[in-house]
Amino acid sequence: MAAVEGLMQDYELSLQHVLWRVERLHQKKEVVSKRDEGIHRTTYGEMVPRINRLAGVLKRIGVKPGDRVATLAWNNNRHLELYYAVPCMGAVLHTLNLRLFPQHLEFIINDAEDKVLFVDQSLLPLLKPLAGKIPSIQTMVLMGDGPATAMTAKENGLADFLDYETLLAAESESYPWPKLSERMAAAMCYTSGTTGNPKGVVYSHRSQFIHTMGVLQGDNLGLTENDALLPVVPMFHANSWGLPYAAGMAGSKVVFAGRFSADPKSIVELSQQEEVTFLAGVPTVWIGLAGYLKESGQSLPKVRTVVCGGSAIPQALMEAMDALGLRMLHAWGMTETSPLGSVARVSAGSKPADELKLRLTQGRVAPGVEIRISDPTSGEELPWDGVAFGEIQVRGPWIARAYHNGYDPDKLTEDGWFRTGDVAKISPDGYIQIVDRTKDVIKSGGEWISSVELENAVMAHPKIIEAAVIGLPHPKWDERPVVYAVARPEFKGNVTQEEIIEFLKDKVAKWWLPDEVRFIDEVPKTSVGKFDKKVLRANAVPIQEGVKEGVRK
Repeated sequence: MAAVEGLMQDYELSLQHVLWRVERLHQKKEVVSKRDEGIHRTTYGEMVPRINRLAGVLKRIGVKPGDRVATLAWNNNRHLELYYAVPCMGAVLHTLNLRLFPQHLEFIINDAEDKVLFVDQSLLPLLKPLAGKIPSIQTMVLMGDGPATAMTAKENGLADFLDYETLLAAESESYPWPKLSERMAAAMCYTSGTTGNPKGVVYSHRSQFIHTMGVLQGDNLGLTENDALLPVVPMFHANSWGLPYAAGMAGSKVVFAGRFSADPKSIVELSQQEEVTFLAGVPTVWIGLAGYLKESGQSLPKVRTVVCGGSAIPQALMEAMDALGLRMLHAWGMTETSPLGSVARVSAGSKPADELKLRLTQGRVAPGVEIRISDPTSGEELPWDGVAFGEIQVRGPWIARAYHNGYDPDKLTEDGWFRTGDVAKISPDGYIQIVDRTKDVIKSGGEWISSVELENAVMAHPKIIEAAVIGLPHPKWDERPVVYAVARPEFKGNVTQEEIIEFLKDKVAKWWLPDEVRFIDEVPKTSVGKFDKKVLRANAVPIQEGVKEGVRK
């Protein structure tokens, strides 16, 4: 019997639908941006004519379907306007990471062949080292509070600056949005380049649409119309975890901290003033916020969810946030997974005694995504027994199938699964526990040591605020773990290696105990706030012989 097709409409899943909801259903919802001169307020209803004007600007300056339009901007309302206008008129939104080194920015812009660049006025200094090095850029648009400073092409080495507001004022408040294929590219982000050059991940309209629906699910992040969202995660970091589009789809109020996102005081003041209910950012952000709240005696009673991703949450941080009345929601993902991969919701029927342990895992895989773990050497699929650990591999409608320009073609297995590079074990009921990155896991005497688990154990010490663990060569055991620890300010100079190792003895296996604990002022961070272990490795001195002689005996 021939297959029978369903009688449903062939409706293209594009971001134009999110824009339609913003225009028709959520006109009164606020979009708030903190600027140097104060708080800027607008609504979705006021933004839509500006989005239409912006699409007209893009067409007038020669942007065609498929052209890449780059942004170098903070989290703010103008950046959000670009989030809608660029993909909805058929071009590709390319958010540039403003924390990257100039040579990485140069590589990314040239690799993507960006045609237009929108830049916040305060970020202009970042472009000076790129003068004459990014030939694909034909037009630059300055986003500021007034007319752009007159600069000639010769002076900036790129192109004459056009002024954002002047351009918008000259266009119509209506725009004939084209019919788009859901398979068209909508946006692209580059990996943070922790190993080699960054690699481009190109999201389709379809993947962005489905990912947005995934974010909104109650057992995923569960953003709703009743929420006021403050995304501390930058809009250049995997499209701010998809939250701007999720907010538009749901109708959430959005609060942007602009260039003040790294300031805990500003985050607290904005959250209190705007009655924020939903926060999202990496662990380093919440470490600073927890410290500020504790010292100032302030609180955030309206906040119901603090999404934390980017790296594993230290248990001490989750407990500190719990004590402050802030419920953390642990999520895992990466640029290549759009980025939502899993969320640590506690399943029904779980024992109360297990709740904290489950919340500290990376949770269970998001609906729509499938996951497996494979032996890094043999490629054999491993069981979900909570013991065996291997590389996480995923597949699904918002998972990358290739990198832009064909880089790293071996990222996909022969049967179509994406190799994440994260090493994890999975419990029988599906809870994922990441133990390391494939490049960070430490092999000592033929056995594996998880740098992530050891870091979390060290950060549970009351005198330690940050810790990173790397494996260094050892003449007998191949590699041994070395801890780089940052003492809390009040204990600086008043904590010893012996004290840390003694603290760990009943928390990890004896052969996991570090050979050395090295105290530093700060753990180096990547452009997205993760611990940058490659910097530690590059500057590491060899393990001192005899520091912990016979630790494995």
